[in-house]
Amino acid sequence: MIPAMYLWRDLNIRVMSSDSFDGEYTGRIMQKFGFIKVRGSSSRFAVRALLGMRRELEQGWIVAFTLDGPKGPRHVVKPGPALLARATGLPMAMFHIALTDAWVLKTWDRLMIPKPFSRALMRVGRTISVPSDADEEQRGQALRHLQASLDGCEEFANANVHRAGTEEFPFFKRTRSR
Repeated sequence: MIPAMYLWRDLNIRVMSSDSFDGEYTGRIMQKFGFIKVRGSSSRFAVRALLGMRRELEQGWIVAFTLDGPKGPRHVVKPGPALLARATGLPMAMFHIALTDAWVLKTWDRLMIPKPFSRALMRVGRTISVPSDADEEQRGQALRHLQASLDGCEEFANANVHRAGTEEFPFFKRTRSR
């Protein structure tokens, strides 16, 4: 989360953030990096949050989620993004950032804080669309694709982060995945 905030700072990206103590604290940090908080979470005020995110998308803004929600389980995708993609007709994409050296907090999500001079590697998955007339099975399929994308991005980034900054993975190289 911290490398992502730094990478996409000052772009006015709308981010869902809960009203809990942790959510409020995290939301204030995100605002310092130029993100705009949309209140709500998958466990509290989910409908309000999704409507707020939809409104932001309709106004042309980029929105972001932590896909495992505020309580986890860790790295298990929740249905909100697929519902939002279906409602708006906009595709969604997954990313994961791996770190070579970090402090890992004893929280349910094992929040990582990069240590000085650690390297990071971000992997972005392909876009996934959900048809506006998608039935329950198609929404479930989109959720499975999103989960597979997360798993693939995480696996690739973790396996290759030690090569970040080398000729093979130079800093700021942009490549397209198949």
